[in-house]
Amino acid sequence: MNHPPVVEWTEADQPRSARWRSENGAPPPRRIVLADDRTKADDAYRLACEGTALLWRGDFHNARQLLTAMARRIDRRPRKTPPADVTQAFHLHRAAQNHRARILGMLLVPLDATFAVPLHRAPDVREACTRAYGPVEPAGAEASGTTEGADPTTTLVSLRELLALIGANEWRKKGVEIPALGGDRIHPHYGVFSPARGEYVDLVAEAPLPTEELAFDIGTGTGVLASVLARRGVRRIVATDQDPRALACARENTERLGVAGQVEVTEADLFPAGRAPLVVCNPPWVPAKPTSPVEYAVYDPGNRMLHGFLNGLADHLTPDGEGWLILSDLAEHLGLRPHAELLDAFTKAGLTVLGRLDVTPRHPRARDTSDPLHVARAAEITSLWRLGLADRTASAP
Repeated sequence: MNHPPVVEWTEADQPRSARWRSENGAPPPRRIVLADDRTKADDAYRLACEGTALLWRGDFHNARQLLTAMARRIDRRPRKTPPADVTQAFHLHRAAQNHRARILGMLLVPLDATFAVPLHRAPDVREACTRAYGPVEPAGAEASGTTEGADPTTTLVSLRELLALIGANEWRKKGVEIPALGGDRIHPHYGVFSPARGEYVDLVAEAPLPTEELAFDIGTGTGVLASVLARRGVRRIVATDQDPRALACARENTERLGVAGQVEVTEADLFPAGRAPLVVCNPPWVPAKPTSPVEYAVYDPGNRMLHGFLNGLADHLTPDGEGWLILSDLAEHLGLRPHAELLDAFTKAGLTVLGRLDVTPRHPRARDTSDPLHVARAAEITSLWRLGLADRTASAP
């Protein structure tokens, strides 16, 4: 059994220990000191930069203020002029993001055995934690389910992560309005990519349907594209994913939207068994390494999912069927994937381009000139590539 890591510190001259939890896989801090309402932001920032974590024992709202003050100190550092090479600028931007996350992740708060935060004025985070971490362990489970020596009643997490859980839970309750669903909402679970950028959903809503009989939705996530296809009249959709959170999210959304009778959500690495006249896939758009669960929907190391979809499409498409690849060209503008590489991948997979629909981004970052990647974002186009089997054109009159 894989037990949670343990963190140790000294408090009131007594050794203490607890379980460590980090959704992004951050290692447990090697050194922990106590912090409270008297802790100055400059001192907290210095300690965090040195690799020392601060376990908060004061007022919860003051902890949030301290985190904000630490963030201001990171942002206050002189900004270097972005390099002319956009690829280098991207890698430097990612490094800066990771540095920021590491520093801010050093402010810790405790969770008790029920996922409550035992701090003054702390909000009730039990629902948010349960939805992200899973059910609370039943009483007595700690005897065999935790690492020896750890206090089974206490878990330490970064305040930054906890605030992300709270925010994600609010989005899950509120939902994201989807114009392509007539304004109905998709409710993303924690760790499942939210369809906040609606332009790619609009492409699926607008592209001419080659069939209303059967479709596969590969990597369904929240189930938004499968739901759009169902609302458009496709009688049966098989929606796949391999992430348990996404599978649960897609099932919940299709049920809420009244299309569960048309959408079968099933666990699979890419394709289900069989062939379909329409196979849809919206893979991660940028070939880079993700650093947190939700980033797996944005970053695709080595274009694994993209090439997996393209290379397997011919074996899962009916002779006259269409594969819809929804993909941004942001990676091309960042110098991470040449356009010719994508076209070559189509050819090597035995596919031909039947058509293409394009849309420009509407999100605010595309207009933010202070963004170090503004040039690439402003030039971005999201496309729905309509792909067919290459030999179907050879036999066409």
